[in-house]
Amino acid sequence: MTEDLFEFVARLPPVSEADPAQATMQFLLRLRERGIANIAVLRALETLPREQFVPHRHADLAWRDIALPIACGQTMPEPFMVARMVESLNLLGAHRVLEIGTGNGYSAAIMGRIAKEVVSIERFHSLAVDAATRLAGLGLANVRVLHGDGLNLSPEIGLFDRIVLQGTLDEVPPGILSLLTEGGVIVYGLADEGGASLMRMALAPNGFLSERICACRLQPLVSGTVG
Repeated sequence: MTEDLFEFVARLPPVSEADPAQATMQFLLRLRERGIANIAVLRALETLPREQFVPHRHADLAWRDIALPIACGQTMPEPFMVARMVESLNLLGAHRVLEIGTGNGYSAAIMGRIAKEVVSIERFHSLAVDAATRLAGLGLANVRVLHGDGLNLSPEIGLFDRIVLQGTLDEVPPGILSLLTEGGVIVYGLADEGGASLMRMALAPNGFLSERICACRLQPLVSGTVG
């Protein structure tokens, strides 16, 4: 989505300017109509104030199912894609989760409502600081945001039951695969010539079992840090 299109969408009327509760209900109904069925994910989406995660100038679009621009040239994916990614993880309350690409912290917040612990890595220092402050303000003490290169992590970070990469890449680096516990799951965007696909990989005794979830328009993941 280009900046011109962002500006066009920003001029659209809000879903329900006078009734936030109705806007939230419509928001959840649309996600259910598109196939999001996990109750824990829907409950997390319902209880999180999404307007606190979007740029102020797009606050009236918080409950629309559209991608929105955030700082550092990054994009906040549409809620459906966020929900689909989290749902594909099959999160449980005992899980430890690694997220690569914190962005504004919205996905980390949703997972923090469900899982035991979330460690989120963000390459842009300013985004990491803002997300950490936002999550702390929401009382999500089980979510930790770190500034670093999520594609080159030290084994000292430990093992994870679930890993989600908020972007596309040609293949998951071996170093990331090595951080997954037996029976664990990785969700990521796979780039290819025809676009990109949201993929799910589960670690089985005989190796990884991979399946395509749906098409996606996530941004490419880049190594290194900024700021």
